[in-house]
Amino acid sequence: MVEFTLWDIAGHLLRAARWTVVLSLIAFAGGGIVGGLLLLVRLRGGRVARALLAGYVQVFQGTPLLLQLFLAYFGAGLFGLEISPWTAATFALTGYASAFLTEIWRGCVEAVPRGQWEASSSLALSFGEQLRHVVLPQARRIAVAPTVGFLVQLVKGTALASVIGFVEVTKTASMISNASLRPLVVFGCAAVLYFLLCYPISLYAKYIERSLRVRTA
Repeated sequence: MVEFTLWDIAGHLLRAARWTVVLSLIAFAGGGIVGGLLLLVRLRGGRVARALLAGYVQVFQGTPLLLQLFLAYFGAGLFGLEISPWTAATFALTGYASAFLTEIWRGCVEAVPRGQWEASSSLALSFGEQLRHVVLPQARRIAVAPTVGFLVQLVKGTALASVIGFVEVTKTASMISNASLRPLVVFGCAAVLYFLLCYPISLYAKYIERSLRVRTA
């Protein structure tokens, strides 16, 4: 057994938290880019493309994130590829985030009254101009709060990356717990750290929601 003071535990977890934050931001940015492209396919793609997109979304939303991480990490080996836990976690979380963000943003676009599409169409605007000048500015206001709220789920989801060896807060807590035999203290500190990461984001999402209600009241 190795002796760890409370400060030692906090220090190790804080240093590991940077990788939790980095992985969350990369997955969120990657998921946003892929989700935005998939949204365009959802809006303008043909029947086959929309069916493939629906399958993509259902696969990621209908399977546990834990399995997606396993498949990304061990599945690459079937094709003779050796990828690091970093790469596997990035791919799995990006796919996971893109599926959810696509559906969140699709709902926000569909929340824009149909009359806005028709009015912009009567002005002879192209599809791209309709999106850029009329629909997306309105949908963006609706989408901000649920998008920020989803980021909280993504931050917590990074904890599952520990099962494939990605060293972040949960993996670090597990290693310290095994060495110190103080699981309650170690994982309690990890829980507090996750709370400190996620709670400000949740507050910000609620603030945005309240602001939008005031503006639209």
